[in-house]
Amino acid sequence: MKEKLYFVLSMIIFGAVGVFAKYIDMSSSTIAFFLSLIGALFLSVVFVWTKQKIQWGKLKKNVVALLIASVALSGNWIFLFQAYKETTIANAALSYYFAPVLVIMLSPFVLKEKLSVKKAVCVVVALLGLFFILQNGSRMDTAGHHLLGIGYGLVAAGFYAVLTLVNKFIRELDGLENTLLQLGMSVVMLFPFVLFTDGFHPFSSITGNTVLLLLTLGIVHGGVGFYLFFAGMKGIKGQSIAVLSYIDPLTSLFISALVLGEEMTVYQLVGAVMLLGSVWIGGSEGERRRGEES
Repeated sequence: MKEKLYFVLSMIIFGAVGVFAKYIDMSSSTIAFFLSLIGALFLSVVFVWTKQKIQWGKLKKNVVALLIASVALSGNWIFLFQAYKETTIANAALSYYFAPVLVIMLSPFVLKEKLSVKKAVCVVVALLGLFFILQNGSRMDTAGHHLLGIGYGLVAAGFYAVLTLVNKFIRELDGLENTLLQLGMSVVMLFPFVLFTDGFHPFSSITGNTVLLLLTLGIVHGGVGFYLFFAGMKGIKGQSIAVLSYIDPLTSLFISALVLGEEMTVYQLVGAVMLLGSVWIGGSEGERRRGEES
């Protein structure tokens, strides 16, 4: 129960990230770098304050999985933040939420979890929902590059699915240690990438509002959010993650429509219902089956 609560809270935090990322006047890779850096520094303070130590033996056992997860985490942030910049928060969130569908599709091969006929039908319905969302994007004003933003969101979804699956193979590391290691590795990976792609001039146009947004993003999203995410997923089955992950896009849609006043068309609403509904049904089936078996 505690793991599910952690995961739900992380989804609410992740659902609100678009508001911050969309209005930070920096490249997506630079935002991802500072998110990793601030989050890692914040968790380092917590780590030292609680008198914990890195268990190097356990780190060595998980080094390959941690490296892959850190690459996935970095790619996830870069493409997701770019999606928020190119399109509406609703479009980015809905395309990004295709990740749980990918987890359901890949779980039989990676985690050896059975894919039932019902789940297969749900995947098809989710694909149709995504088609409606894409149709909506292609008809919108091209000045916003909405279709490109949806594409970035789908790439981010791929990285998120990899991150979710790979973390199921990380053993013997608690949530705080796992989060700190992945954020730290992401900092090391993102620094040379930002240096060669953007020239790394992060303070050339920085303002007080930008600093506040970065700190909030780094501490709340990168630190607290990902600690809750990794700590929660350790006690949740791969396909079960889809049942709880729907809170992420619903939070984004709520903020998009009610807070920012972004409009949702009929196509978008139909696609959202099909995508979110299929993931909910597909994931809840696995929960019911495990309940019956236990």
